[in-house]
Amino acid sequence: MTESYTFGALDAECRYPVMLNGNFLGVVFRWHRAWFAVPAAAHPVSLEHEIRVGSGANGKNLAARYLCDEFEAGRIAPGQKAPAPAPATRTGRVPLLHRRMDKPRNRSAALIALRGLEALRWIPLGGYPGADNPWLLKCQLCDWTGIKYWSHLRGRKGNPPSPFRHPGCTGRKAA
Repeated sequence: MTESYTFGALDAECRYPVMLNGNFLGVVFRWHRAWFAVPAAAHPVSLEHEIRVGSGANGKNLAARYLCDEFEAGRIAPGQKAPAPAPATRTGRVPLLHRRMDKPRNRSAALIALRGLEALRWIPLGGYPGADNPWLLKCQLCDWTGIKYWSHLRGRKGNPPSPFRHPGCTGRKAA
């Protein structure tokens, strides 16, 4: 086993690039409580082929370790470059839906979520991924950028949303 892997900055779809000794091996991401790995370049596995690797708290590291093991065994080749990190600010339109959710029945849920984000003063940096999947958002009160879940923001069982936004939020716009 060689040096340990590192994670790059999140992209707009909440995927973490995995690097090993300067080689981009692929991305790992969470979707409905499971962690998936997508090799950067693979034979015979296609670039878009997602491999379910683990779940829970250790799933991110299991997915990254899977890519490292496949690379070290010679079953995948490194990619040219990691995906671009998510933008720090919203510059232009983001898609209404995450590419995995782009179905007509999901459009109404996405519109409700976007109206809710506007009322709660969040800016989406990617399309709506569904209520229980990570969504990259920017806080309009202090410019923090990170992952939130719509199911956690919207309030539950008829209760209003929690006033807690994220660690360190001052509730004031950064200067």
